[in-house]
Amino acid sequence: MTPPALGPLLHAFLVDHLVVERGLRRSTVHSYRDTIRLLLLFVAADKRSKITRLALADLTFERVLAFLRDLEESRRNRPRTRNQRLAALHTFFEYVATRVPEMVTTCQQVAAIPTKRFVAREIRFLERDEVSRLFGRLPQKGRFALRDRAVFLFLYNTGARAQEVADLRRGDLDLGDPPRARLHGKGDKWRRCPLWPETATFLRDLLDERADTPDAPVFVGAQGSPLTRFGIYKIVRRHAAWLDAAALGRVTPHVFRHTTAVHLLESGVEMNVIRGWLGHVNIETTSRYAEINMRTKEAALAACEPPAVSMPGRQPAAPWRTDETFLAWLAAL
Repeated sequence: MTPPALGPLLHAFLVDHLVVERGLRRSTVHSYRDTIRLLLLFVAADKRSKITRLALADLTFERVLAFLRDLEESRRNRPRTRNQRLAALHTFFEYVATRVPEMVTTCQQVAAIPTKRFVAREIRFLERDEVSRLFGRLPQKGRFALRDRAVFLFLYNTGARAQEVADLRRGDLDLGDPPRARLHGKGDKWRRCPLWPETATFLRDLLDERADTPDAPVFVGAQGSPLTRFGIYKIVRRHAAWLDAAALGRVTPHVFRHTTAVHLLESGVEMNVIRGWLGHVNIETTSRYAEINMRTKEAALAACEPPAVSMPGRQPAAPWRTDETFLAWLAAL
């Protein structure tokens, strides 16, 4: 049986499998596409062939291993990026195994390639006084003053990802009583987030300036086109660059996501509620915020009594020095 050509198989994987069957977002599909593109370029260079002349059999286990090494050595990718590329390859070769039985052995070998361990980056978030100072320094006047303030309020209120903010449409907002927003997250999952009255007011004022349909974007640029996640990123960078030193790094939309999670935790919100608020699939992803929240740790410490500390030079008598004290110690256990 002749194996299918590489081109049609890639098309079926990227379009039919990822988009139609799995319902992945466009940005996620682009990440898979970029990984496969890099792999094809590497294999073509290794074989000294044009990409259009490659066959599925050219994607060998040895070449996949060499490609991963090349990512780190030539492209200077860090283990985290290398692991992301490997995850995309795992998914692709799992798909190949279901379509081309002759490739099962190679697919199993690729599936067995482990991810590399790495030191997780420190999660950065803003303290409450830093958030207050930031909002106090946002422009009050100007063409985009209202829009930019609404963007910051929405990020802090919902903990939304930049792409979720860019995808927000007028029909996703319910600014009645109580106000809420519907967010389209990863894995084609929807979730609802409550909004502060202040956030709803700014959004209402922003939308009142335009006569839009329900599918119109909430946040637009200078030409009226929807803001992209890169546009959201630039807005945050433009207004929060002065906070970089205080926040121990660059302030980005994702820093606001972390900030929302930490402040919810400090306010006593239950972990599973925060998981649903942020749209995490796994509670373990949300639990990492408990590790970085020093204020919560200090509160837990204050709730515990310190142990009795002996004065220097005075050692308590061991309970096993005499029969009486030893038996009394056992009885007290």
